Amino acid sequence: MNENNILAAVLAGGKSSRFGTDKSLVKLGGKSLLDHTINKIEKTFNEILIISNNKSLTIKDKNIKIIPDCLPGQLGPLIGVLSAMKWAKKNKKKHRWIATFPCDTPFFDNQIFNHLLKKSKSRTKKLFFFKSGEKRHNIFGLWSLELEKVLEKDITNNYRKVEAWANKIGLELIEIDKKKSSTFLNINTREDFKKAKIKLKNDFI
Repeated sequence: MNENNILAAVLAGGKSSRFGTDKSLVKLGGKSLLDHTINKIEKTFNEILIISNNKSLTIKDKNIKIIPDCLPGQLGPLIGVLSAMKWAKKNKKKHRWIATFPCDTPFFDNQIFNHLLKKSKSRTKKLFFFKSGEKRHNIFGLWSLELEKVLEKDITNNYRKVEAWANKIGLELIEIDKKKSSTFLNINTREDFKKAKIKLKNDFI
């Protein structure tokens, strides 16, 4: 499935302060965390954006573009989403939606793509996040490009938390089997990375 209505955006612009180095480039099972994410989404989406402030990052693929945050200071994921929206508008893309993926959650289930495609047909809702059990996964999102102006305005008014902004705007949660919660293992710390290595090993046993 190649999806023209959705622009995929991998959010890799964070400071990685708890990890200690740019975690998007850390190798897990021989591939960087960023490569794990790209490998999962590249067969589904015609065009992929990587939002990263690492000036040394390069990817030789004409369908993958690397752009920095549109505002300085590494102010959080909302800036990355706004950056993707602005890039799409500036380059006159026909996408109506931005699908966001974190660079540090390598085990997510590919079945979420089917949900994203279905929800991209919505004419009423403008924002979708995933939920497994009681856990919301706010970086795995589907954002209407119609949200660009209000997002930019709210960011200038110091909205930084994705969840707080989404609750303000209104959203729909896509329920995922809570038994699959481990597929959303997020690598923020070295301890998380150890858990990821154990999971990767066990998945191949």
